[in-house]
Amino acid sequence: MKLTKKIVLAAGVIAVLAPMAMAQDAAAAEALAAAGTENIGKGLAAIGAGLAVVGGGIGIGMVGKGALESIARQPEAAGTIGTNMILAAALIEGATLFAIVVGLLAGM
Repeated sequence: MKLTKKIVLAAGVIAVLAPMAMAQDAAAAEALAAAGTENIGKGLAAIGAGLAVVGGGIGIGMVGKGALESIARQPEAAGTIGTNMILAAALIEGATLFAIVVGLLAGM
């Protein structure tokens, strides 16, 4: 038999037997793909929660900076500015906490 006939015969045998071998491993392949997708989702949820914390920190820092600059320009309004600053910081913190909870629930 020539070499090309042997190669064609081997390719035919592989083409016939490969789907049978793959059918046995299909369940294992699906389980592996599902586990990989689940882990990616958890990682993205953790990254989202981390970004929420960073955004909240930047927001509260900007509120504090603005309040201190305002108090430096107009010291007699320090009480009102301080109250408004605390209120704004609390709202930012609440939104940040909500974003963290949503991110962590999305990862479950």
